[in-house]
Amino acid sequence: MGRFVHGAHKTEWITISVDEYESMKATIETLSSPEAMSKIIRGERELAAGEGRSVDEVRAELGI
Repeated sequence: MGRFVHGAHKTEWITISVDEYESMKATIETLSSPEAMSKIIRGERELAAGEGRSVDEVRAELGI
């Protein structure tokens, strides 16, 4: 966030809901966290290796 841009600027407005804004902030926070990204990458590798469980299996285990 310490990056500065010099030169001509063109101002435009975009309106988004508070929910969308909060979701974007949460996504940026996750993508900025080495620990979270490590867990995501590990999970993707486990799924690719066939080590994961389906949503239906987890639901059955939790009784939902």
